[in-house]
Formats: sequence, C-alpha cells, structure tokens
Amino acid sequence: MKERLQKILSKSGFTSRRHAERLIVDGRIKVNGVVVTSLGFKADPHRDHIRVDGKPIGKFEPKGCLLLNKPRGCVTTLDDPLGRPTIRDFLHGEKRRVYPVGRLDFDSEGLLILTNDGELHQRLTHPKYGVPRTYLVKTKGIPDPEAMRRIRNGLTLEDGVTLPARVRLVKRLKRNSWMRLTVYEGRNKLIKRMCAAISHPVIRLKRIRYGSLTLGDLKPGKYRYLTSREIEELKSDWISTKGVEE
Repeated sequence: MKERLQKILSKSGFTSRRHAERLIVDGRIKVNGVVVTSLGFKADPHRDHIRVDGKPIGKFEPKGCLLLNKPRGCVTTLDDPLGRPTIRDFLHGEKRRVYPVGRLDFDSEGLLILTNDGELHQRLTHPKYGVPRTYLVKTKGIPDPEAMRRIRNGLTLEDGVTLPARVRLVKRLKRNSWMRLTVYEGRNKLIKRMCAAISHPVIRLKRIRYGSLTLGDLKPGKYRYLTSREIEELKSDWISTKGVEE
C-alpha cells in the first residue's frame, strides 16, 4: 500500500514527519534510484527502495518509547564526533534506534523522552500543541517580583517574545535561588536565555516534567519504558495557558 514519503519515514522511526519533509524538499531522498522533491509523492515501503543520502532507511521496527533521567556531562545525541559521552552510553539493552525528543544541554540533566515513533515525536515538539516542560532552575542571585512578572508575561529575546510561562520561587539561598519554571515551547537554550534576560544566569538546570510525564524515583543515568497509557496521554492535545504562578 502506497503512502506519502514523509509518513513512511516517520512510521519507520527514521525521523519525524516534519524533518522528512525538509529532506524531500532538499532532494536528499531517492525512490528506486530517482530523486523525489514532491511532498505529495507516494511509495510502497515494502516494495520500493527508499534511500536518504544514499543510505536505505532500513526495516520497519516496532515502535518504542522510553524515559531517561539524563545525567549532567553527556550530550543529547546518539553519536558525537568529538568523542564526548552521549545518551547512548546509558541505553544498555535497547537495540532499536530511538531518538531524543528535544534536547538537554551537556551540563543540564533530567527527564528526556526517546522514541522511534515519528508521529509521537512531532506531537511532543510541534509548537501548535504547546506541550508544557517543567524545570527546576538554580540561578545566580534571587529574582525580585518584577523579574518573575516579566517571565510570566513573556520576555523579548533575539528570536522573538517568549510565550507566557509559569514560575515560582521554591528556595532562597544566601546568594542564589531555586525556581520552578514551566514553559510551553521548545526553543534552543530557552531557559538559560530567559534567565539571562532577567540578569539571573543559570547555575544548574534539571527538567522534572514533560507533558504528563515526571521523573518519579528514576535514578540519573537510568531509563524505563513508557506504558501504553502513558503514551496515549502524551498524544493528547495540550493547550497553552496564561503564565500564572502554579
């Protein structure tokens, strides 16, 4: 049965549908030896030979989704040309090639979802769904009420104004503080840039929630598979709300 190329790549776990569309437009996909650039092109994944950058997309694998408590000191990728530790080092026993949903920086930690389900990946990352991500953030100094108000109302960054966020102070230290911060978008280094914009740089960053998922008692460097119920909850629509204190 023929399906659109982007859907085939998504279902195969090769990449998300959105990224597959970019690959098609860029002329990086061949079907039976012919370059395809039309987003409406259809193929049969069981009969046609589909290659990306000259490499076959591989056999269809069972869909899988897992939750990793990413420790600090590793990059959110499966391979690193610089030889740094990667999240692959913690996926012992997982033979499928699962891909991270979003990223956590080298020095950041916490909840990271990995899956080979392209549809789920798109659902969790596409801006229109506004899936909430919650972090514990240790910052330099103690933000005053005006700084917190600015976060709740939206900050002006170099790539545009942030969506209203939820934020509250959870612990005051002598010179620093801990905040609980929930955002509804996944821009690059968003939390660090938001905190820098209010003049309180991030010292430590830990993601504790993504959508309906929480870390629970999962230890750093360990992972577990999601239940079918958890996956269905993740696929539910999320609607961004006004940024008020939790």
